[in-house]
Amino acid sequence: MQSTCHVCEKLFKVRFRYQVREEAGEYIYVCSTGCQQSLVLGVDGVSACDTCGRTFQVEYPYQVSVSDGRREYFCSTDCRERGHRRQSEFGLVRPTPKRIAVFNHKGGTGKTTTAINLAAGMAEAGRRVLLIDADGQGNVGASLGIAGQRTLYHVLVNGAKVSDVAVPVRDGLDVLTSNESLAAAELFLAERPNRDRIMRERLGDACRAYDTVVIDCAPALSLMNQNAMVYADSVIVPVACDYLSLVGVKQVLRTIHNVRELLQHDVQLLGVLPTFFDVRNRISREAIVTLRKHFEERCYDPIRINTKLREAPSAKQTIFEYAPKSHGAEDYMRLVQKVTAVAMRGQIARPEMAVPAA
Repeated sequence: MQSTCHVCEKLFKVRFRYQVREEAGEYIYVCSTGCQQSLVLGVDGVSACDTCGRTFQVEYPYQVSVSDGRREYFCSTDCRERGHRRQSEFGLVRPTPKRIAVFNHKGGTGKTTTAINLAAGMAEAGRRVLLIDADGQGNVGASLGIAGQRTLYHVLVNGAKVSDVAVPVRDGLDVLTSNESLAAAELFLAERPNRDRIMRERLGDACRAYDTVVIDCAPALSLMNQNAMVYADSVIVPVACDYLSLVGVKQVLRTIHNVRELLQHDVQLLGVLPTFFDVRNRISREAIVTLRKHFEERCYDPIRINTKLREAPSAKQTIFEYAPKSHGAEDYMRLVQKVTAVAMRGQIARPEMAVPAA
């Protein structure tokens, strides 16, 4: 693909991720790192801090922020945080929401059930939550009895506004649905030079109206999941209490590591959630021991096998609506409290890269 450099106007072929960025809904191209530096830093690289006013030499990426098409400069991380906090207090911009991906390569671990009830529980706790279905099967919409006229496909491919596409389903809870058209979105992503960052670019500032974004990921190694992981700042991994699911955790941690190292996005492991726990089964008990030994406080209390959890989607309800006194509701409310206490304080641990065999 031939593009024109925004700085020197040279025609060139986009080959690297740094050569394209999106600002104010438009793509900007640079042919070299030198032009990239001139674009972001100016000719001499000297800028005035938007918080304290001090002039300084721009050296690091965190010192430049782009919001609504306007660049802001900060001489330190402290000034950056104070500047964003001041803007939030004056209503100019809301803080970036906490973005949690519910992810596991293996199917049948309770990802959709976890994403729905985590999002619903946080909404009940008073947070403004957006639940994104990033799985083309569309199970989130089916479980809640909704089918949006437009979906995540229209946001990613057509650039539709999240506020126009998201469906309000409960007080404080909006849902961005998906369907089989998401497969076509993957083809669109594959042709873009910044193909693993489209979701982050499309949803970045558009989701500032929310306190929390929860993403239900597909059980696959896919470009869509790469986008979800690059957009998210933390990951919850549901793990069914069986041997094969324990083996699969290694692959998830390897993916998190690759996103951090290869895609240069600091996504963190928020926690591992044991699901389908049956205290009567030896493998369930051994799975909990293994996970707690390896992940310690990052291993959440298990979600017990509960018939009500299976029945709730047929009633188009969350577990808190369908059976608020059930073990399922109790277990997921405990998860909501844990995630709120840990994630909202920013106490997110880095992932380990191996899990002992059960």
